[in-house]
Amino acid sequence: MKIPKSLLVDPEKNSVYGAFAVAVSIWAFSYSVIFGQVLILAYYAVWLPLILVDYRRFLRQLSSAWLPLLFAAYICFSIFWSQAPGVTARTAVQYLSHIACAYVAARTVSVRTLTLGALVGIFFVMLYSLKVGAYSEDVLDGTYNFVGAFASKNQIGFVGSLGIYFSVVFLAFLRRGRLSFMLTVPVVLLSAYLLVISHSATSMASIPAVLALIALLAMTKLLSRRYRRVIFVVGAGLIVVVAFVALNLGLMDFVLGLFGKDSTLTGRTYLWEQGWNAAQRSPILGVGYAAYWVQGFAEAERLWNEFYITTRTGFHFHNTYVEALVELGFTGAVMISLIMLRTLYGHVSTVIFKAWQAESVVLFGVMVLLLIRSFVEVEVLNPYIMGSFLMYFSYFKLARLPVTRTRWSPAFEPADAPRGEPAWPRHVGRPAAADQV
Repeated sequence: MKIPKSLLVDPEKNSVYGAFAVAVSIWAFSYSVIFGQVLILAYYAVWLPLILVDYRRFLRQLSSAWLPLLFAAYICFSIFWSQAPGVTARTAVQYLSHIACAYVAARTVSVRTLTLGALVGIFFVMLYSLKVGAYSEDVLDGTYNFVGAFASKNQIGFVGSLGIYFSVVFLAFLRRGRLSFMLTVPVVLLSAYLLVISHSATSMASIPAVLALIALLAMTKLLSRRYRRVIFVVGAGLIVVVAFVALNLGLMDFVLGLFGKDSTLTGRTYLWEQGWNAAQRSPILGVGYAAYWVQGFAEAERLWNEFYITTRTGFHFHNTYVEALVELGFTGAVMISLIMLRTLYGHVSTVIFKAWQAESVVLFGVMVLLLIRSFVEVEVLNPYIMGSFLMYFSYFKLARLPVTRTRWSPAFEPADAPRGEPAWPRHVGRPAAADQV
């Protein structure tokens, strides 16, 4: 029996396989520590063989991926100055292959299929955590929090926030029929429940802000491009002003108090100070990728001891940019910042300055969520993590976003479209060109 290539690599026809691959990936990201390397092998198995199915698809516009590839190459070369070259070599290869899987996913899976697969994967991940039902005491703030099958309340909180986010955007932009609503309700209810009992302040504070921003972008669909640009400029200015006021007039402490946190963010500010001091010893290149939190190294052992990390693994500076400064120096911190900013601006500029696309709105919301969390978590610098997979998927989607095939209706026409002419591409309703990704 011969399986058509389109059922595996065509974003318009591979929704079944694509959703399955995304669900397997999310399960691997969540529980590879528990079930071992078999889940990582399954993650590779659902993505990398697709290169052999249609290798030409992945060679097209490969130059558009130059920034992540340059960053991955820099990480691999850090073995030459790493204080733990063996650890750096192994983890760098894992990160490079992780980026390759995200690239394959972006070229073969539509945003709608990604959302479907994420909802399925997140639902089963949460069910398993609910079955395990583990709680953990935070020795720093004295709280008793649900962690499920994870090692941290922030990890289960991140899964819950993604469940809520993908449920909302699926219902708002990507659903087809009433059955979609019925299937999504259990996911959003379970996500909200686990988010509340996990007491993850980062997740509970970030998801309302992201959903509010998505709602504003959704409303801009009714406006012409001229008014979208004005609203974007004004909105960006207001965000800067609000951030300045929050930092200088004590509003930040008030917001943190609502979530049971103080100005030290449960010891995070101390960690940032220690990270900054460590970065000064090698400010340009860093100590090497994944070469700081190594058992036997004095500074890592000291911080593990101070924060009661008895396992002496799975710890970080709780700030993406501090972590990058320590491990990769100023060079690496600039690179990862540019990747995030390029992805953010690429998707929001599509919505504001070009034809309004739901796919860009969805991916922009994902990136805003990751940006907010990047200041208190490290989720885009490590392999086999949902955060880094979603970031690189969103980046690679900038090369060419798939056009949603929808029957034209005047209700969908943007305000700035010429009268008598639909705003959708002329090829809608006919087969897309063979080279369309």
